[in-house]
Amino acid sequence: MNPHVHATLVRGRILHFFADPGEDSDPASWQYIEDGALLIDGGVVRDCGEWDKVLAALPQHTRHTARLIDHRGKLIVPGFVDTHVHYPQMRVLGSYGRQLLDWLNDYTFPAEASFADPAVAERTAKFFVDRLLAHGTTTASVYATVHAHSVDAFFSAAEAKRLRMLCGKVMMDRHCPDNLRDTADSSARDCSALIERWHGKGRLRYCVTPRFAITSTPAQLQVAGELYASRPDLHVQSHLSENLAEIAFVRELFPDSAHYLDVYDRFGLLGPRAIYGHGIHLSDAELARLAASQTTIAFCPTSNRFLGSGHFDYRRTAAAGVSVGLASDVGGGTSLSMLRTMGAGYEVSQMLQAPTPVMRSWYGATLGGAQALGLEGFIGNFAIGKEADFVVLDTQAIPELAFRVAHANALTEQLFALMVLGDERCVAATWVLGEPAYQAGAVA
Repeated sequence: MNPHVHATLVRGRILHFFADPGEDSDPASWQYIEDGALLIDGGVVRDCGEWDKVLAALPQHTRHTARLIDHRGKLIVPGFVDTHVHYPQMRVLGSYGRQLLDWLNDYTFPAEASFADPAVAERTAKFFVDRLLAHGTTTASVYATVHAHSVDAFFSAAEAKRLRMLCGKVMMDRHCPDNLRDTADSSARDCSALIERWHGKGRLRYCVTPRFAITSTPAQLQVAGELYASRPDLHVQSHLSENLAEIAFVRELFPDSAHYLDVYDRFGLLGPRAIYGHGIHLSDAELARLAASQTTIAFCPTSNRFLGSGHFDYRRTAAAGVSVGLASDVGGGTSLSMLRTMGAGYEVSQMLQAPTPVMRSWYGATLGGAQALGLEGFIGNFAIGKEADFVVLDTQAIPELAFRVAHANALTEQLFALMVLGDERCVAATWVLGEPAYQAGAVA
């Protein structure tokens, strides 16, 4: 370690994870430091530990020149990871729900059609990125629209904030409005150009994005699979087994497939760095294939409840060996807050009489999300060399939460109260690559 004059030393209560705590909440899977220190230099973590020990290990020159950030009393965790979110749907957030397919036709498709205007895409992308940071989210797997310039708009906004982000142009060549329809050939051209333009630029990566099996012909799914195979570090995102009517329609469209997941499997769309939203109604065979192929699931609890899609079984899915990340699924979901998402996930697990342990919830919003997206080599915890993205949480920001925490003894009690009673008001600051990107109360 050779910290330079521009090193930053952050003090506060630190929590991060090394692995999935599991149903038994394995204490070896996380580290909590009541009076902790993060040493950051060059945008990455150089040390993480007890304040006194980290300070004592610093060269005298660094100790005197480092920028000191005092967040004592506040909780510092790795930046939240949202594994499935639709940025064009910000404008329909909070629209009357009904069921998935109706919701798409009544709200989502008209909103996405407005992105034919590049100015709409640009304004929405900037607003969306700013709001992610205000909610403590520093990485997300993001859906754009069918318009290639919607990806340009998002990546431009994310690049300006130096964020690690995934995004892709939605591919749809059937069962959608004419003004949102592409073709297998045009999607191949557009995606290839976007990959050349953005993939690997800074902290950005391209995500091949067929919306779901209903809206892509076999020819287009074939293109998606070929794109995914064209580079070793591309990502895939789509939807899987969200709604019973959706599943029935997929069965009609692909009668030769063994099940919904098999549709994607036949076109080479399973594997590392492939993540599918929802996965509520999966068979044992589908879970086994997800695990074997290292394909992951994005758990979207607020969306699943809001649209009446069903209850995702986190315990069953994880027990099958499938990696799971948490997701807002805005605008089907009701908030960008990963705190609210954790709370909703717990309530879903209660409905299944399989309550998710507190530590597993926090893992899912941080390292678990990074692992689900195949980004754990860069983000997710405070291991030495990881990118220094983190969020500072203030349990005093909401009077009811502050009162509850004052009467909580164990750390898990405090964390549970924060994820059940807390929301974006608790985000005191969000840091990206060791620099402040959002400060509560600051004038935009």
